[in-house]
Formats: sequence, structure tokens, C-alpha cells
Amino acid sequence: MRKRVKGRVLSREKGQRKALLKALTQELMIHGKIMTTEAKAKEISSFAEKSITRAKADTVHSRRELSKFFSEKVVKKMVDEIGPKYRERQGGYTRIIKAGARRSDGARIAFIELV
Repeated sequence: MRKRVKGRVLSREKGQRKALLKALTQELMIHGKIMTTEAKAKEISSFAEKSITRAKADTVHSRRELSKFFSEKVVKKMVDEIGPKYRERQGGYTRIIKAGARRSDGARIAFIELV
């Protein structure tokens, strides 16, 4: 029987999956838009939204929590630029745009960007 387990496995072990989500979210914060598979984009969206909400607070505690996942450069950008940008917004900081299939293996590709 199928259980309601949260999240996608992405064909990786827990540590690899966590590292992948951190790295892709960090790249999203730096560049504002990245291209990846649809499944990864949907997972990144959730993680990125929670991180941006934390960055909006701009407290010592929020900076320390963000520094567990991201480099100091990214934390600074999130708190100084991204957080204030979304101060009035209640959520929905990311947008996923489907871009068709990859030629080599047919994987569904999508762009994820900050709104």
C-alpha cells in the first residue's frame, strides 16, 4: 500500500539528495533562474520558498539558520537583497516554467526562477 511520504527521492540517497537541493537552491539564489528537470524544480521550489521566508526576518537567528545550508556570500545576498524584495509578498516567490524534453534522454526540463 502506498503511503503519503513527503518529498521526492530523485534516485539518490538522503545525503546526496540533501546536497543536491542545497546546491541547486544556492545557484537559484545567486543567478535568479536555473534550468533543471521538472521533479528537481518542484523540490527546489519548496526549499527555496522556506529559505526566502526565513531571509525576510533579517535577525541573527535567521542568518545562522540560513548559514547551515548556504555559503556566507549567499546568506548575505538573501538577507540584504532577496528578503527585502519580497517583504510585502506572502509567498509564491518562485515560478516553474516547463520547457519540453531533453534530447538525450527525454527527461522533462523546466526553468525555475525567482518572481
